[in-house]
Amino acid sequence: MPDSFTQSNFSYGGQAVIEGVMMRGSKALSVAVRNPKGEIVIHTEDLDPRIYGGRLAKIPFLRGITLLWDALGLGIKSLMFSAEVALEEEKEEGSGNVFEGPAQWGMVAFSLAFAVFLFFVIPTFLASLIERLLGGDLHHVIVNLIEGLIRLFFLIAYIYLIGLMPDIKRLYGYHGAEHKTINAYEAGADLTPSSVANFPLEHPRCGTAFILSVVVISIIFFSLLPPMSLPIRILSRIILLPVVAGIAYEYIRFTAKHQDNALIRALTRPNLALQKLTTREPDESMLAVAIAAFNKVLISETGQPEAAGPGPLIEAPSTD
Repeated sequence: MPDSFTQSNFSYGGQAVIEGVMMRGSKALSVAVRNPKGEIVIHTEDLDPRIYGGRLAKIPFLRGITLLWDALGLGIKSLMFSAEVALEEEKEEGSGNVFEGPAQWGMVAFSLAFAVFLFFVIPTFLASLIERLLGGDLHHVIVNLIEGLIRLFFLIAYIYLIGLMPDIKRLYGYHGAEHKTINAYEAGADLTPSSVANFPLEHPRCGTAFILSVVVISIIFFSLLPPMSLPIRILSRIILLPVVAGIAYEYIRFTAKHQDNALIRALTRPNLALQKLTTREPDESMLAVAIAAFNKVLISETGQPEAAGPGPLIEAPSTD
């Protein structure tokens, strides 16, 4: 592990994509995808320094909202790239950047709208319906607790059910490869498939942990609000969601940095437990892809030569 660039300086992150992994540092991201021929195709691009290295990245709560929005966009772009590589869809010359375009932001908007509707609008409506069925005289804190439990049930059920799909099972395998690679790096281990395979599937900074934190924090946060009519209650959930997300981001950031504390580890156990639904044990070919992506990011962050990799890589055209 580089002496001058450890976890205390910056926390790496990433996500699984179709037949691959996206890794992100503070300066660059890299997406590595295995194509149908078995080759690893890799794309690396610089991150916006105003978001990842500017003043905004140092302002608590506000930085979470900004970083999460940008991360969502980067995630969608990475998925689009991985789909093209995994399916060997050739882009026509001059058709534009595969990482840009209205389709990307349209997908971001649709994904957000679907998530808000499923995990916030419907649970709020169902909680209000249950309140009316029980006589309509429940304390608003009890109603919010019911709403939060419904939201939590929806989240776990959704993750479990999509995990039954074969393609999602493979995606969860790459998710496990991402976690193992970052865990290995933060432990100072060699970044080879045989070495990385020995590390845990779970990681305290996982997006799954963030989503669960949003759900739990929303129960507490919304309970502080006064009683409202159903339309105003639904509107408040939508408007205040960025605030809850900002709080959840700071919570995940804080707990990830204090895993040496027994109380903090106890608080994060539910987050780690939920990751058992979103990760699978990866095979060595998946680990090789994750390591390839991480090595490319590491070069951008540290300037060090690339570590021993999984073999020749195919560099995707630059989109800068």
